[in-house]
Amino acid sequence: MERCLDSLVIGGENVEIIIVNDGSTDRTGEIAEQYARRFPGIVTVVHKENGGHGSGVNRGLALATGMYFKVVDSDDWLEEGAYRALLKKIAGWCDEGFGPDLLVCDYTYNHLDEGTKRTIHFKNVFPEEKVCTWDQIGTFRPAQYLVMHALVYRTEILHKSGVVLPEHTFYVDNLFAYCPLPYVQTLYYMHCSLYQYYLGRDDQSVNEKVLMSRIEQQIKVTKMVAESVDLQKVKRRYPKLAGYMCRNVSIMMAISSIHLLLKGDEQARNRHLELWADIKKSNPGLYYRLRYTKLSGFTNLPGKLGKLATVGGYRLARKIYQFQ
Repeated sequence: MERCLDSLVIGGENVEIIIVNDGSTDRTGEIAEQYARRFPGIVTVVHKENGGHGSGVNRGLALATGMYFKVVDSDDWLEEGAYRALLKKIAGWCDEGFGPDLLVCDYTYNHLDEGTKRTIHFKNVFPEEKVCTWDQIGTFRPAQYLVMHALVYRTEILHKSGVVLPEHTFYVDNLFAYCPLPYVQTLYYMHCSLYQYYLGRDDQSVNEKVLMSRIEQQIKVTKMVAESVDLQKVKRRYPKLAGYMCRNVSIMMAISSIHLLLKGDEQARNRHLELWADIKKSNPGLYYRLRYTKLSGFTNLPGKLGKLATVGGYRLARKIYQFQ
């Protein structure tokens, strides 16, 4: 946590840092108060009963007064050079009375225990250092997704979208990264690795065994994402964005399906069928796109050979893209 906060406070009076102590039972509250005393007027601490990651984000957003809003988890950090460059750019926009709705930066997966890292960039998707619209974006590659780590939303866009994350639920960052996108009209991309994401803890939510144990929460969020936005409406205004968002739902369906297949018991197999049936019932048009034209369709192949192909493809992707 100290590493995280040390990387943030260098922003000085140009930032407000809201630490949400979400019912912790360790030294989180004590450390947070130390930083509040050291950096008055910059660091604010909120102590609340445990409500989960989404609850913490909701509280921070409700209190935020800045032009832009960024979520940084306590075991992650921001790279100093990229952070200073971002703040300089935002300060200039403040002086001009202008600012794009969404800032996109690269981010890095840090496997500190293994001494390896992998950076995800978007230089083939967005023009660099230029304000653009969804009509001007390029094509996303398989490993490129607008996850929470990559995004800095204009605060008023988040309020306008009405995004509220469910409490006591993991994987809600998918909702935060997805639901406000149709409200974004202007974007700005900086080709610098701002967010440093730590990977390696055994209890991390993206760890395969942990994800399998929390599969019902992954399914819950997947269904919420699939039902949260009318993609046909988005397509009429922003066809490229609608294509990306459909692809996003597809990968979430694939993750849920694959981890149910990895569990391998009868209950998981039945849950896999129910998941697809629920999507088909709630949104037939989206179901057919996901089932027959997107990656997620390959996680619904019949028989044992279908399962082997799906799991084998997933293992290969893990090796290539080095995710947890």
